Amino acid sequence: MKVSIIGGGGLVGSCAAFALQTGGLVRQIALVDVNADLAEGQALDLLHGASVTADQVIGSGSYEQVADSRCICITAGLRRKPDESRLDLINRNVDLFLGILEQMRRAELRRDAVVLVVSNPVDVLTYLAARKLDLPPGQVLGLGTLLDTIRFRSLIADRLGAAPTQVSALIVGEHGDSMVPIYSGATVAGLPLQKYPGWGPNAAQEVFARTKGSGAEVLKKKGGAGFAVGLAVREVIHAVALDSRRVLPVSSVQDGCYGLRDVALSVPTVVGRQGVVATQAIELWPKELQGLRASAHLLRQTLDTVLKSR
Repeated sequence: MKVSIIGGGGLVGSCAAFALQTGGLVRQIALVDVNADLAEGQALDLLHGASVTADQVIGSGSYEQVADSRCICITAGLRRKPDESRLDLINRNVDLFLGILEQMRRAELRRDAVVLVVSNPVDVLTYLAARKLDLPPGQVLGLGTLLDTIRFRSLIADRLGAAPTQVSALIVGEHGDSMVPIYSGATVAGLPLQKYPGWGPNAAQEVFARTKGSGAEVLKKKGGAGFAVGLAVREVIHAVALDSRRVLPVSSVQDGCYGLRDVALSVPTVVGRQGVVATQAIELWPKELQGLRASAHLLRQTLDTVLKSR
């Protein structure tokens, strides 16, 4: 399978490429960036390590690379400023993103192409991509709250001194200020998180607050997230490559799950070869469902503002 990463010269795009390289499943990785030299340099650096990772074709180029790509990952975008909400990026990023979509349309994508939006604000941009690209809506999805979810699990494990891979928990809704933690089904080693030794209301509040502020914290300390988001991208693309039908909290345009429609946000989503295979309306606590619907309402208001001006 060929994967093209638009914005592959930047931190997020190059980390995603490295994660895919070490994952060893995809056959070809192509980096596309407005800074052609940077993309070429990143591809060359990856190529130098090819003999100890996997037998892959790694290169760079312009938008002709996306024409025969089975999966296109969009990571290009302007950086979030310290203390800036992801939604504040809208006015600075939407025009840039629409330009990228137009170049993708001109490249004439494969009919079975899956597009993964990583650029922020990811839910708004995922909605725009689904409406602007000539693809079935399910073949356009956003990274959504998957990054928040893997951060959440890791921080829960760190707080409890537990093995991170044995923590199961989700965050749904917006990838941003209105995200919703799902404690009702959270477990550690198969045991309910709510009954796990050392867990309680204070721990829940502190861990979620740190999860919610993780993007800003990493931005302040190292200039932006890279490694974790790269691994999150790999989770989605591997699910597509293997048709593994894993349930992941990714963003897509909703058509009835939890009663939500015409808005892109994250719910438990079955991801396979064609992108979104199905959504799962697992039972939530009333306050969790209320939070999810409030998140959808906020995003719908933002979309209305964006669409009115374009």
